[in-house]
Amino acid sequence: MTTVPTTGLERLDGALLSLRDRLGQVQPRPPKGKVQRALGVTIHASLRDVRLGEICELRDPASGFVVLAEVVGLQDGCAILTPIGDLDGLSTETEVVSTGEVLLAPVGQGLLGRVIDATGTPLDGAGWPRGALAGFRPVHAPPPPPLARDLIEAPLQLGLRAIDGLLGCARGQRLGIFGPAGAGKSSLLADIVAGTEADVIVLALVGERGREVRETLQRRLSPAARARTVAIVATSDRPALERVKAAHVATTIAEYFRDTGQHVLLLMDSVTRFARAQRELGLAAGEPPTRRGFPPSLFAALPRLLERAGPGQGGSITGIYTVLTEGEAEIDPIAEEVMALLDGHIVLSSELAQQNHFPAIDVLKSRSRLMSTVAPQQQLADAQRMRELLTRHAEVELLVRVGEYEPGSDSLADEALARVDGIRAFLRQPSGEQDTLERTRQRMREVLT
Repeated sequence: MTTVPTTGLERLDGALLSLRDRLGQVQPRPPKGKVQRALGVTIHASLRDVRLGEICELRDPASGFVVLAEVVGLQDGCAILTPIGDLDGLSTETEVVSTGEVLLAPVGQGLLGRVIDATGTPLDGAGWPRGALAGFRPVHAPPPPPLARDLIEAPLQLGLRAIDGLLGCARGQRLGIFGPAGAGKSSLLADIVAGTEADVIVLALVGERGREVRETLQRRLSPAARARTVAIVATSDRPALERVKAAHVATTIAEYFRDTGQHVLLLMDSVTRFARAQRELGLAAGEPPTRRGFPPSLFAALPRLLERAGPGQGGSITGIYTVLTEGEAEIDPIAEEVMALLDGHIVLSSELAQQNHFPAIDVLKSRSRLMSTVAPQQQLADAQRMRELLTRHAEVELLVRVGEYEPGSDSLADEALARVDGIRAFLRQPSGEQDTLERTRQRMREVLT
């Protein structure tokens, strides 16, 4: 029987260890392919060994063209990608190289006061100072487990009497602002930013006009509000995927601040444009259209986005989302779906806007599911009384106009007619004027006594 000398075994072990070290240093070649077809907002590439959600780099060595794209589908050995950027310069010679990574969002206190796009790139002309960022997070994340969330127990002041007084907003609640074009949704958001008690404000401007973005940031927000605000912008001219990702990047940044124990106000304008961008992606990927042409993936994407807001452990995200309604909200599929997912809805009225009644909130159609949890009994009683008086006034208003109403025939109607001017004055609030929650409750008492 032949034996191997000890020194021979040692040399063999050393060689194996050296080989293992060298193999560990070898970087595997990333999957690479070429563009097969580009149609609309989708690119088909001969690319294997990639995953859904993976970021790839499209580059053409000859022209210097480079753009990022995300894998949104897999079909017959090909990857279907959607770009995060412009496709001008794409050709059949363009290489598609997998990065092996998903899209990441920058997080950290250094984001406060900054404006970034959906890829985390600053849009305000400045880079990231050393130590400004705490790191990066994937833009898609599951919501907190239901039993890991704190209970919602405290109100959040927004500074608007119609909301704080008759609807109520709780810290960690998710509210929707529903209204037609021109009803004042963007102005209402700016007033909420100015009047809120939140520690941090995350503002997502999805599909907005470029002109409105600068107006919102520089004219509607005070310097003090901008200093505690992070703005994520994807204007209407940006690719659909970028508009979709802007909503998720904003939510990811809000989650970071919530995880540090802060109370965050997440404002998204608008969910409707997020939904339209998601529709564009879904139809381009071959999904069948359903209600109003929206693909099934949208109705799965909405709860995944909206459920990420809410209370965590120690911190919270109060989410306020605008929805552009076309006709009645009950027959608009996006408005109907979002209304069912959120904890309350604020309905704006074009009729009130035409009467120069701002904020144009129809308090009789608006509801907050958490007001009874965070408001004192006296405020609940006063809010209910105001609703009763407004409802009764609406019922007898026509009779009064045509001279058919007889005073004294209905005590509730008599009180409604006597107090309606005071109630309307309470609900009206000039842009830029804020009231504390305590002052709002006091004024409600004064109107009703």
